[in-house]
Parts: sequence; structure tokens; C-alpha cells
Amino acid sequence: MSGKKKRRLKELAEATADKKVITNADKAVTLELQSWSDVPADLLELIMLRLTLEENIRASAVCKGWYSVAIATRVVNQAPWIMFFPKVGDMYEFYDPLQRKTYCIELPELCGSRVCSTIDGWLLLYRPRTHRVFFFNPFTRESIKLPRYEMTYQIVSVSAAPTSASCTVFTIKHISPTVVAISTCHAGASEWTTANHQNRLPFVSSIWNKLVYCNGLFYCLSLTGWLGVFDPDNHSWDVLSIHPPKCPENFFTKNWWKGKFMLEHKGELFVIYTCSTENPIVFKLDRNKLVWEEMKTLDGMTIFASFLSSHGRTDLPGIMRNNVFFSKVRFYGKRCITYSLDDSRYYPRKQYHDWGEQDPFESIWIVPPQKFSAFS
Repeated sequence: MSGKKKRRLKELAEATADKKVITNADKAVTLELQSWSDVPADLLELIMLRLTLEENIRASAVCKGWYSVAIATRVVNQAPWIMFFPKVGDMYEFYDPLQRKTYCIELPELCGSRVCSTIDGWLLLYRPRTHRVFFFNPFTRESIKLPRYEMTYQIVSVSAAPTSASCTVFTIKHISPTVVAISTCHAGASEWTTANHQNRLPFVSSIWNKLVYCNGLFYCLSLTGWLGVFDPDNHSWDVLSIHPPKCPENFFTKNWWKGKFMLEHKGELFVIYTCSTENPIVFKLDRNKLVWEEMKTLDGMTIFASFLSSHGRTDLPGIMRNNVFFSKVRFYGKRCITYSLDDSRYYPRKQYHDWGEQDPFESIWIVPPQKFSAFS
């Protein structure tokens, strides 16, 4: 082969190689661009759910698609966890509904105690044998004692965390069809204050099993749905002339009271009625009209309902909004029972929960610290 022909073949081979390099580089650039903007929304949502708030904000600047998913999954408020109380032993379980993870930790400090309420990550507990009432934070292991008190029922409400000067503990006890005994205590007090009060509406049952602190007042919901209110500043008690929420008759079956919940959220009162054969009904108190109004949507709020303490949260991921989360976990701890107001159905499907079959004191929602991720 002549030298001239060899040079032509060499030049042709080099040109072909350069073209392949350029083509491969163009493909790489194209694939790289597609990999950022064309990530499937479902996969992107799973990734976003695992990011911190700061990481979420940074990710939202990538592109419009990422921005919309980041906003939908952005967690500003900490979602509560379910705390399960064992029948025997000191091993307690905590379930995170956002990550769908369960953590186990030994808490011997709670031996012999019963849970009454939660507030800002604190538990309020009672030891029947010694009548000891105390606060305990399972995330920090701190404990704050209150004066001893013989508690007939584990129905208690707290106005603020025990580390706050405004912390007031409130409980109410049935004395007669027209009389209740109201007891209060402050963190650092040497004794409880108890006084009897007359119901102004004598036909109202004085069995009050739902207590909530809202706008400086303690609200109490009776078994029959009437609303009482106690003002801790002037120690006054009144039963409001507000008719109970309207529910179908089949909601009032055996043990129906176990499936009734009340909560406060941003100064508003909400009540949830459940039935083992029907969808739950959520009511909101209209303070101007003094009536309970049924809600068809929660306007982006998420409700976490348990017998002793219920919570409302906003700014949670989009998949959690407009849902009621119940303190019951199915499928071997993989999924919390929820009810979607958007879809008018339970998840998992056909999970109508019979609260009459569950011990209402076996679990409670508790809010972990804002940056708390897991027990060490």
C-alpha cells in the first residue's frame, strides 16, 4: 500500500473516532439533562420525603418539576409518633407514620404507671398504687413530679409543657347527675385545688371523657356530646347551650364512646365520631352560630386521633394532608390506619376500626423534638 493511501486511511480513522467521541459526549449531556428534569414524580416524592427542611428547600431550586414536588412534601411541622404501652415489661414502641418505621426503647422509669395525656413531647402519667402524678419526656428522659393525687379516671388535659410557667393540669370527675368535681394543679405547686361545680343544664350527663385546652379555657365533651367549659383564671364552670353533633343512630352502638375524639387546632375545636360500619364524621365548632358543622375537607390539615390526646398539624407532606391518622398500625407495623376526606375511604381499604375491641389506653400520639430522627 502506498504511503499516500495509508495517510488517507489514518485521517479517515481519526475523523471517525472524533465523531464518535463528539456523539457520545452529546448523548451524555442529553442523558444528564434528562436525568435531572425527568425523574418520575413518584420516585422524586419518595426522595423528597427523606430530606431535611434545608435540603428540601435547596432541591426545590433545581427545576419547576422539583419545585412542585418539594413544596408538596415539605415538612415544616413535626408529625406526631404513636407510642404504644406494653401490658408487661418496660419495652415501649414508637411508630413514625411519615417514615413508616418503628423504634423500640426500654423505659423502666414508667414502671407501674398509666398514661393520661401528652403535651409538646411530654407524657403526663399516674401511678395508682402510690397516687404519684408526674411528667416524663421519653426523648430526653427528664421527669417532673407533681403533688400526689388520687385519680379516678385517666381523663386529663394540660395547658402547656411542664417547663412553662403557664402549665396547668386539669381533670374533672363525676359526683352526681348535676355536680362535677374539678381539680387543677400547677407545676411547682405543693397540692391540688379541688372544687365542686353545678351543671347549669341539669339534663346533661356529667360524664365528661374528652378534655381539650383552647384559647385559655378547658373544654370538656360529655358522653352525650354536650360541651362544658372551665375558666382557670376565675375558676368558673359552665355547660354551653350548644346541641351535640348530629350523627346517624348506628354511631351510638356498644362502646361507641371509645371512637370519639376531640382536638384543638389554631384556636378551633374539632370533634370526630367514628363507627365500625360507617366512614368517620368530622365536626368543627362554629363559634358565631354556636353549632357543630360537618366538614367535607380539612383544608390541608392532618388530624392524629387517639383516645387520650389528639393533634392537628399543617405543612405536612401532601400525601398526609386532609387525612385522619388513627393510633392503630396494620400489616406488621408497616402502615397506620388513615381515613382520607378527599377519597372518602379508609387506607388500607376496608379498615373500618372497631374501637370497642381496643384498649383505649394502650397507645397515644406524642410529638418528638423538631430535629429528632431516631433513638440512639
